[in-house]
Amino acid sequence: MKEKELLQKDHRYISDALKLRFNPITVREAKGCEIIDTNGKKYLDLTAGWAVANVGYGRESIAEKIHEQYLKLSFTTQLSAPSETMIQLAEKLIEITPGDFKKKVWFGHSGSDANDLISKFLPVASGRSKMISFMGSYHGQTMGASSLSGHSAQSKFEGRGNVVKIPYPNFYRPFSGIQENIGEQTIHFLKEVFQTICPAEDTAGIIIEPIQSDGGMILPPPGFLKSLRKICDENGIYLIVDEVKVGMGRTGKWFSFEHTEIIPDVIVLGKALGAGLPISAVIGRKEILDSVAAGHLLTTSGNPISTVAALESIRIIEDEMLLENACIQGELFKKGLTKLKDKYSCIGDVRGEGLAIGVEIVTDRMSKTPDSLKTSTLCYHAYELGLLIYNVGIYGNVLEITPPLTISSVEVEDALLILDQAFNNVELGNVDLEKVKKYSGWG
Repeated sequence: MKEKELLQKDHRYISDALKLRFNPITVREAKGCEIIDTNGKKYLDLTAGWAVANVGYGRESIAEKIHEQYLKLSFTTQLSAPSETMIQLAEKLIEITPGDFKKKVWFGHSGSDANDLISKFLPVASGRSKMISFMGSYHGQTMGASSLSGHSAQSKFEGRGNVVKIPYPNFYRPFSGIQENIGEQTIHFLKEVFQTICPAEDTAGIIIEPIQSDGGMILPPPGFLKSLRKICDENGIYLIVDEVKVGMGRTGKWFSFEHTEIIPDVIVLGKALGAGLPISAVIGRKEILDSVAAGHLLTTSGNPISTVAALESIRIIEDEMLLENACIQGELFKKGLTKLKDKYSCIGDVRGEGLAIGVEIVTDRMSKTPDSLKTSTLCYHAYELGLLIYNVGIYGNVLEITPPLTISSVEVEDALLILDQAFNNVELGNVDLEKVKKYSGWG
């Protein structure tokens, strides 16, 4: 089927609940950092499929491992008859995870079901009923994960009533309107919450994204996570970090929290872990993950195919030094994007760590008014020019750059040239806005 026919059938048969579209692409194949649509057109991909394809598309060694594993053991339910690959993956994850306390690993299929475990288990393990998360956070789509989330895209749904959400310390858009000491302001706010609606002695855990990705690729100020860790230690509260989108090497370290001096009690992984196959993991303190025997069962979780893919993906990241490449190419990207900021006044901010980068689009830098329409237009026109990029943020006005960690310097330079052309054409009004309105992403 050609693209037009596929899109017609997609509209007819596929639920809108599954759709977050930024352009009318339908994909035929992909390799490395390149995607080819059903008409044969090639695109340089800056999305990695929402930060899933960290080792790039179409890795032959992963395909070989999957094939070999399927012929040897296509499936066993790890709930009752575990296989070697699940144990090997758990051992490897514990090996690369900081912290000298006793750890265990739980496996699921996505970041959503992993964060659902957090929602269920933390109150039971701690004997405390309440949880704290952050405004703008995005922890998943199941009921427990959605309850922990504070993203505008999930505002239509009611969640569990035991979660209190506090502002994320966003230096560019401070919740108080005052940028000075924004980290200290957030800690002060948290202490006020403890004194009023969520007593510390009733709080089981605080869950945070060390980089708030879908909230707008926001980095907390230096020292904030360390202060948050201290508050948790003083009050016997567990600290959970959601690394679903920015973990597994994306920031130049295995986990983005490693850029700080903290050791969390629990780490949540998903997306990139399986190199495209569905798998998630929670790595955490034994007393948490053992608190309810058979308490969060998924029949096909930790299956031999997904776990062998994850093991091979980790090997590739190590052997090909992709952590180092994420740092090198991330700096090259930010340098080039800063030059574009000097050229185009609609770029309000460029921020990021490694290959987790955000470009905030505004009507003007003085007011910082979010410009979601221009952001969607940039995404759409970049697609027309052969570049795939998505937008995020509670206002839908942040371009998200999360390419495969295999991206080369040449590909980064090519991407910057296309982005320059896209910005220029959008500024001149040379884009059909009627086409854009059909593909507004979060909007």
